[in-house]
Amino acid sequence: MIAEGDLVFLEDRVGKRSWARVSGGMVQVPGLGVLDCGRLLGLVDGAKVQIAGRDFNVFKPGIVDLMTSLDRGAQIISPKDAATILLNCNVTSGSKVLEVGAGSGGLTTALLSAVAPSGKVHTVEFKDENVQRALRNVSKTGLDAYWESTSGDARDVQFDFIADSLIMDMPDPWLALDNLLPHLRSGGRICSYVPNANQLEAIVNSLRERGFSSVFALENIQRGMEVHAGGVRPSFDNLGHTGYLAFGRKASR
Repeated sequence: MIAEGDLVFLEDRVGKRSWARVSGGMVQVPGLGVLDCGRLLGLVDGAKVQIAGRDFNVFKPGIVDLMTSLDRGAQIISPKDAATILLNCNVTSGSKVLEVGAGSGGLTTALLSAVAPSGKVHTVEFKDENVQRALRNVSKTGLDAYWESTSGDARDVQFDFIADSLIMDMPDPWLALDNLLPHLRSGGRICSYVPNANQLEAIVNSLRERGFSSVFALENIQRGMEVHAGGVRPSFDNLGHTGYLAFGRKASR
């Protein structure tokens, strides 16, 4: 049931979404104007509502919905890559995750949802404007209680946090390893997300040189399908290369 304080989106017949935080009073909803959100209280997820003579369905968002609705500055890590990162880094409820690079908070949102309600995500971000944007986005999701951040250069920044996994979204992650690896517990998992093949080679070699176990790399290519009454074909829009992912596990030397 939809309760007071829930973040929801209203979706019309053509799939356009308008977001609102449910309360018992009048709320300004971008794209729809002022809405009496009290009408939404107690409705089941997916319920049909009529607003100004138009039909909508009201939904509680999932993680992909939240990630794709963010106020973006930097490009977010896509849901297809985020899912691979969470599974291969074994990010679950109670995990402690050290993230390098907040961006717009897309991956941060996925991580926070996975570690809640007993885990923590600590993000190191070089640009303060990214920290502030990510904070605004994370606050909208209601997951900010599980997040903390440190502003600074990952190559030399100092902070107090020991993680189960280290996830790095920066162009030269190998330069930050010596500073960050003391914050990763023995047996902990690492992931590095880089856009170019030469960067992938550098981080994979750096992990092997430092004795990491189970080092491997991959990229995700995703193709949508158009399903119509007249037939089925691949979509013309292909979600191809977004980045390379390198993984490994910290082993005692």
